Amino acid sequence: MRFVLTRDAHEFAARTERLLSGRLECNVLATVLMSVIDGAHREPPPMFVYGQGEQAGEDAMFAAMRTPPFPLLTSPLDDASADDLMDVWLQADADLSSVSGMPDTARAIAAAWVDRTGGSTRCTLSEAMHVLEAVRDPPRLAPGTLRLPRAAERDLLVAWMEAFVGEAGLIGAAQAGSMVDARLRRDGLMVWDDGRPVSMIGLAPRVAGVVRVGPVYTPPPQRRHGYAGTAVAAGSRRALAQGAERCMLFTDLANPTSNKIYAEVGYRRIGSWEEIALDRPGPEG
Repeated sequence: MRFVLTRDAHEFAARTERLLSGRLECNVLATVLMSVIDGAHREPPPMFVYGQGEQAGEDAMFAAMRTPPFPLLTSPLDDASADDLMDVWLQADADLSSVSGMPDTARAIAAAWVDRTGGSTRCTLSEAMHVLEAVRDPPRLAPGTLRLPRAAERDLLVAWMEAFVGEAGLIGAAQAGSMVDARLRRDGLMVWDDGRPVSMIGLAPRVAGVVRVGPVYTPPPQRRHGYAGTAVAAGSRRALAQGAERCMLFTDLANPTSNKIYAEVGYRRIGSWEEIALDRPGPEG
């Protein structure tokens, strides 16, 4: 496989369209790419790579991208190609600090990175991928209704996004404002209103008939009232009613509550996902 680096989001989109729309595992890549094309993640500029055969003009067989400071997002890749990928990528992005993808791919890329840097790795997030085609009502329906946020609620959503990032152990709290703004432009955030906003859910743009739900966040004082499960059920039903064939979401395997409540509304696990931190060696190696 030949890897091609580019800073041109439109070139990357054209080369990878069939791959990104044809595999559920590429949904995150596809929706982040859409946000880049819409003007998000401009500074630092994102970088993209696609892998293709030796024939010019062939569709991509692999795709990855990074919007610093976030991880390298990657489609599935065979272990044997991870070394070649890192040889190309590290020439342009020596500061690569994490990789996110299906476990076998993320681990292979992390191992190739270790071989070239002498650093170490640690898994910072283990997730399950879930999919849904039909919604069931949760066992306990919470009072309230799902609605789009009002303009005056933007600061509340930014605070909730910061809290979600912190609680989930992710990076990007400093980008919470831009993440919220990008989602609001697409009607990609909704709130569950029970007299006031008590929970929020994200709804990514539809890609190849699939809408990804997330993030889902309920502040601590409003938890254990069924808001999250009811909101996810309502948001998923809304997405299906608007033309989605399926919904998907990710859950932290360390959080049994979220895994349980989303299964109750119809989500079933279809795979795994990992985020791996890449730690460079100290000054003394």
